Amino acid sequence: MAERVRISNPEKVLYPDTGFTKADVVSYYRAVAPVLVPHLTGRALTMRRYPDGVEGQSFFEKRCPSHAPAWMQTVPVQRSSRSDAYDACTVTDTDSLLWVANMASLELHPSLAVAGEPDRPTVMVFDLDPGAPAAMAECAEVGLALRDVLGGLGLQAWAKTSGSKGLQVYVPLNTPEVDFETTKLLSHSIGLLLEKQRPKLVVTTMAKTARPGKVLIDWSQNDRAKTTVSVYSLRARPRPTVSTPVTWEEVASVVDGGTLVFEADDVLARIERDGDLFSPVLERVQALPARVLQLVSGGAP
Repeated sequence: MAERVRISNPEKVLYPDTGFTKADVVSYYRAVAPVLVPHLTGRALTMRRYPDGVEGQSFFEKRCPSHAPAWMQTVPVQRSSRSDAYDACTVTDTDSLLWVANMASLELHPSLAVAGEPDRPTVMVFDLDPGAPAAMAECAEVGLALRDVLGGLGLQAWAKTSGSKGLQVYVPLNTPEVDFETTKLLSHSIGLLLEKQRPKLVVTTMAKTARPGKVLIDWSQNDRAKTTVSVYSLRARPRPTVSTPVTWEEVASVVDGGTLVFEADDVLARIERDGDLFSPVLERVQALPARVLQLVSGGAP
């Protein structure tokens, strides 16, 4: 274990259905650190903490707590006014990741922008959330359609499971020529286009009454004030499932039924075999073409 982090109550069971303990949580995050840390560094981190395990109460912690060790780095977060400013934790190495894990922060939710450029998202995100009886098969169908629309706009996309019921599609940008207003308008426009093309399958409104049997394309995550669950983050489900990068071939394989669910051990085996399938999201530079910007400025399709 890292020298600077002392794990408290390592035998405490956080996932009762499987007996997965805090020691197991910390062990997972230690093993996944080489691929996870780059996706967190420099970003304000919101921790979703489960001090009594996944069956207990949870809370989101945006402000880095005052008892954080001196070596834990923070980044400033400025909201609507000076009085709303606060310092958030940011994960920069294995030790800081383990300190977060020891806080029973099972879920890690980073900003889509890096500190210092809070209005410039590095990615555009589509969160695909199925309304029962729709499930992963329907999410996969929508995800593939979304990939094709983005491809037609000259944009590549990468997919990951949410670690819960759905699928998430990330479009790396990594360019200063973009802001949240643009990514929110563009993602909404694309969602409305797919809703028009597939009205029995896709919905873009948050109203629960409109969602049964359909897949919600949640475009609203593209916002300075919001965070999205990190790749490789555990989720607070009955079993220790993980938000896991997947290939488009894997997505296509579940369209006719089936699911994509990976637990901590599965993810470590995938990393050993495939490396970080999500590394292009950090590295790929994609400027929005002029015709895409024109689409946004002209409103929804």
